[in-house]
Amino acid sequence: MPATLQDSTRTLSLNTGAQIPQVGLGTWQSKDNDAYKSVLAALKDGYRHIDTAAIYRNEDQVGQAIRDSGVPREKIFVTTKLWCTQHHEPAKALDQSLRRLGLDYVDLYLMHWPVRLDPDYIKDGNILSVPTKQDGSRAVDITNWNFIKTWELMQELPKTGKAKAVGVSNFSINNLKDLLASKGNKLTPAANQVEIHPLLPQNELIDFCRGKGIMIEGYSPLGSTDAPLLKEPVILEIAKKNNVQPAHVVISWHAQRGYVVLPKSVNPDRVKANRKIFTLSDEDFEAINGISKAKGEKRVVHPNWSPFEAFK
Repeated sequence: MPATLQDSTRTLSLNTGAQIPQVGLGTWQSKDNDAYKSVLAALKDGYRHIDTAAIYRNEDQVGQAIRDSGVPREKIFVTTKLWCTQHHEPAKALDQSLRRLGLDYVDLYLMHWPVRLDPDYIKDGNILSVPTKQDGSRAVDITNWNFIKTWELMQELPKTGKAKAVGVSNFSINNLKDLLASKGNKLTPAANQVEIHPLLPQNELIDFCRGKGIMIEGYSPLGSTDAPLLKEPVILEIAKKNNVQPAHVVISWHAQRGYVVLPKSVNPDRVKANRKIFTLSDEDFEAINGISKAKGEKRVVHPNWSPFEAFK
């Protein structure tokens, strides 16, 4: 029997009391003018949650699409992120992001990675870059700074009204434990945005964050570039059985697990399709859960932050 697809309109509650739409549009790797076109298509289709970051270098396109969409600003949940070269100045970095976006505030501001890159190694003056040392390694600074110091500065930002909530991204359980136990911590992160998909289900991290009132957000939900999970035999079989597209199956699995999911596409038709979900049967849901057990877990996004171990 064909599944009944519906546009996702569900919102989830952050620990601030704010509502965040469960399915949002990711804009990572949206190049040229693709971010503008995809955000505009998404907002016109009914999306009300857009995720970007300073390092994506498309905040200007995202902001322009928001203005051109005709959707009132207060109806849209906007997230951007602090890049690693600006861990020592998140207030300044947020102001710069807001100028690029052309907005007065963002709904959520995330620490993009729990590691600082030393801006002294920037060679071309571009703060939104990945500075490297002479040996070619990333200019990671663990001697003079750590993410706890960054968080102590970030947690003051909601008082300014320029970020309604603050959170983190790519944080492991151990990193979150260190942050929450730190002397200067006064605020539990509103969210932790991490890679999640059927080959990296992140069960322990999801359970830990739920226990602490931290919203999980899943990026690369289809397995990142070229969406390899859409070719998985189990996914294809479930899609055929329910007469839906493979992407509907995977995004519905995420939604059914109860966290925010951020599919990215620059194709207007796929942008629309990614917001349509259905209820998986228990059998199908468990079959998807079994993919990582059968094939082993696979992390797609794993930059080398040596000597800092991001996912320890």
